[in-house]
Amino acid sequence: MNIAAETIPTLEQINQTKSAIDAHIASLNQHPDRREGAMPYYLFHEPGRPIRGTVMIFHGFSARPHQMWRLADYLFQNGFNVYQPSIAGHALMYPDRNWAQVDLKPEYAEPLKDKVQKDPVLQTFLQNFAHNPTATRPGFMQQMGLIARLLLIEPQLLDIVKSLESNNDPDFDRYFTSSHLRYLTEAQARFAELDAMPGAVFTVGLSVGGAVALGLAASRPERVRGVVAYAPLLKIYGEQRRRYVNLAGPLDISELGWDEKLRFPVGCLTAADRFGSQVVMSDESVRSLSNIPTFLVLTENEDAADIETSQDFYQRIGGEGEGHRFFLYPSEDLVPHPMVDPTEVSQNMSNRFWQSLYQETFRFLTTGRANMTNLGRIEQDPGLPIVPGV
Repeated sequence: MNIAAETIPTLEQINQTKSAIDAHIASLNQHPDRREGAMPYYLFHEPGRPIRGTVMIFHGFSARPHQMWRLADYLFQNGFNVYQPSIAGHALMYPDRNWAQVDLKPEYAEPLKDKVQKDPVLQTFLQNFAHNPTATRPGFMQQMGLIARLLLIEPQLLDIVKSLESNNDPDFDRYFTSSHLRYLTEAQARFAELDAMPGAVFTVGLSVGGAVALGLAASRPERVRGVVAYAPLLKIYGEQRRRYVNLAGPLDISELGWDEKLRFPVGCLTAADRFGSQVVMSDESVRSLSNIPTFLVLTENEDAADIETSQDFYQRIGGEGEGHRFFLYPSEDLVPHPMVDPTEVSQNMSNRFWQSLYQETFRFLTTGRANMTNLGRIEQDPGLPIVPGV
């Protein structure tokens, strides 16, 4: 079964598409907060050549489009056009003013900050953390201690955070301002740049980018013919970690992500969680995605995206019976959350099975099927296009 027929873009169609994307890139290059090395890019075949469709690839949180350049090159070399945008605000520096985030409204944030500033215990911790250049984020025990201390000095926080963690809680807008919908609206704007390009569009993404790929597809079911989401962040991994993220935003604590030169407010993670849990997992999105072939790839060695949430999501969209596919790397395969690039190391792990992952991504995008046995092999399937080594 082919989930998309080949099409032959004309010179005019390709030029119109390039012009639309180039205008967006030019606007980013002119922005005073431009982030070096984070510009979107595209790989388009020459006019008159048949293509299998166009793949939009979305990188992970705090990363750049080139995080997935090996996958982009592989798909391009095997008949797809490729467009790699930046996810919401990530083409720019200064996440506190440019990235999607959730913020406690001033009338609640300011009294809390005042109490924090007057608390010698919290002040000592925050100063120690701020002056530790190697600290990427507070450890688990530190996070639990911070939660306990915050609830001690401001018990109302428990009611406030419940409005974040509950689905469609009407009190959310009372307490918070949020720009989490930018993950969808900015992806839709990038999708519109492909209007002149004929043929099917596929969305592919990692982590928060996986959630974006799913959410975008759900919003454009008339044109998106398939989705591949690697470790999609539909909900932050671990209830305690999620509680910390939702409570710590007002403290202006920042963390270090995949870019060692860039720290972001914890509230940016809150926005990513809210986009996944409230937008992608909404009943409307689930209904839409039930009719779009979707391939979820997870790992048991997860430290960012909640596994059970993705498993439940897979069942909600209809599972294998509706043409979807699902694979979970077992813990002994030592595959980390950022599983797409073999050189990316997390928790001292990297994906040794990445070439088979690329092959099965190709198989799914062209046939709607995936060979789960091949995904667990280091040796490649000779019946599929071979993935070059590192």
